Amino acid sequence: MLSRIDLRAAVPAPAELRAIVPRAAVDVDEVVERVRPVIHAVRERGAEAALEFAERFDRVRPGSVRVPTAALREALDGVDPDVRAALETSIERARTVHADQRRTDTTTQVVPGGTVTERWVPVARVGLYAPGGLAVYPSSVVMNVVPAQEAGVEGLVVCSPPQAEFGGRPHPLILAAAALLGVDEVWAVGGAQAVALLAYGGVDTDGTVLEPVDMVTGPGNVYVTAAKRVLRGRIGIDSEAGTTEIAILADDTADPVHVAADLISQAEHDPAAASVLVTTSPELADAVDAELAGQVATTKHTERITTALSGPQSGTILVSSVADGLRVVDAYAAEHLEIQTADAREVAARVRNAGAVFVGPHSPVSLGDYCAGSNHVLPTAGCARHSSGLSVQTFLRGIHVVDYSADALAEVADRVVALADAEDLPAHGQAVTARFDRREPRS
Repeated sequence: MLSRIDLRAAVPAPAELRAIVPRAAVDVDEVVERVRPVIHAVRERGAEAALEFAERFDRVRPGSVRVPTAALREALDGVDPDVRAALETSIERARTVHADQRRTDTTTQVVPGGTVTERWVPVARVGLYAPGGLAVYPSSVVMNVVPAQEAGVEGLVVCSPPQAEFGGRPHPLILAAAALLGVDEVWAVGGAQAVALLAYGGVDTDGTVLEPVDMVTGPGNVYVTAAKRVLRGRIGIDSEAGTTEIAILADDTADPVHVAADLISQAEHDPAAASVLVTTSPELADAVDAELAGQVATTKHTERITTALSGPQSGTILVSSVADGLRVVDAYAAEHLEIQTADAREVAARVRNAGAVFVGPHSPVSLGDYCAGSNHVLPTAGCARHSSGLSVQTFLRGIHVVDYSADALAEVADRVVALADAEDLPAHGQAVTARFDRREPRS
């Protein structure tokens, strides 16, 4: 089911290695041109256009964009007690982890009378996207909302696609999760039109103003990703998070039953999901193939999983050593990376590029998806080489506050003037020397 790439003879240089590792062929730039008309329509006509696109793409037209708060309470009241308890555990553990991420303001005395303070200020208003395609993701509501709340964001809007099955509202579990987190503003809008409406705002069907946001976070399909790319700058974004992916670095100590189950767990998300095994053991690779054949046949989403595992984005890579395996997974830069080797903690400490690392046989990605306390909104498509997953820091901005006395400014004035003159910007220097010129202001 998994194709194979044999790199036991030699691991190529990084540029070639990035080109040969399994990867989904997704052209976001091509999709960008398809979402531009959607974005333009929402910019021009606001909520009316967004509701028209919902009717066209989601096959239902909500009565309003904003979901009534009573519907949120009703959804929470109707949640299965076991599911509610699981959500509460997820929220509690996420708060424990994310509370420790909050930065504190730092004041540095540069010279006597001269300080620079770095203040960490939360974004004022954020749109948090929860997908609603092949599956429902109340866990994504938790992963978006908790770090934003811990950062001190005051205005939160959860966006999720309307569902025909539920009268044009998002899935009840999305509404319940929002209510459980204390979020009372939920919009029934998805796809590129959701990102556009969050960016531009509008007026709802009852005349209520839908205020625009400063930032949009959360995973979505390629249309959401393309809209984020187009609107980046007007709004801040977390990342261009695409279809999910897992890589597993394993040696002959790994259990093929566990490895196969974990590859399947991510393939379950989407036919385009990526599952990659990097191993030093051909015997493990063979055993995993056998396990996949048996386990996939007994899963609920057999067709979807089979498509994902047999696609070009998935496969097995054979390497001669764990060190070579680390070179491969660093080049791949997986959203989720499991380490199932001897000395897994030591190997995990050597990983440079990954959205999140899961250590040993008892830390599967599924744990991180729900109840580890970590965040599951992570960079995909190799972006873990330069980007981080969602955290409290995502929602904070560092602002430098400069506070110098007259003596402190005078002490460095000649240096400012020298640099200003060197850059042929003499007025910069004059802005400093004017403070020591006793001449009266012109009347």
